[in-house]
Amino acid sequence: MSDQSTQALIASLVPPGSRVLDLGCGDGALLELLLRTRGCSGYGVELADDNVLACARRGVDVIQLNLDEGLSMFADDSFDVVLQIDTLQNLRNAETMLRETARVGKTAIVAFPNFAHWPNRLAVLRGRMPVTRRLPYQWYDTPNIRVGTFKDFEVLATRNRLQILDAFGLQDGRVVRTLPNLRAGTAVFRLARG
Repeated sequence: MSDQSTQALIASLVPPGSRVLDLGCGDGALLELLLRTRGCSGYGVELADDNVLACARRGVDVIQLNLDEGLSMFADDSFDVVLQIDTLQNLRNAETMLRETARVGKTAIVAFPNFAHWPNRLAVLRGRMPVTRRLPYQWYDTPNIRVGTFKDFEVLATRNRLQILDAFGLQDGRVVRTLPNLRAGTAVFRLARG
């Protein structure tokens, strides 16, 4: 999620001075923004070599780690906020990583492409997998292992005894609170252990 307005909105959800763990941090742009504008500290976790290098060039502390292997290197409550921005849909065991996120962080912010957004529904109704700004890949070359919706995530969070502190959608840089499952391309959840 590289859009600057979206990054700024996600950053505004992180309390100033927080210790942050950014899972699947990409090139480190969001974590750099948090360090610079919110006085945060912390680490990014990234697998791709080019992104690890980009993080280092930004001055972002990064750990190269495959998230499917878990977060055993971190103790319980090591971080104030754990970010999973556009990560969950790329993991083999999303439920395990969600539990690990709740274990190592006091709160979490999770964002992912919302498959129930109306253009996606329309594409499926027409018999095709959607290709949109949030889901820009053809079905045969996507890095996404799965797709999810607001409702799917609510069930997953509840099953794992996580408290949903806030949930909303993002569309074209705007927060969507009315019918976000239908009207927003991105689902955003703030979570805590229940």
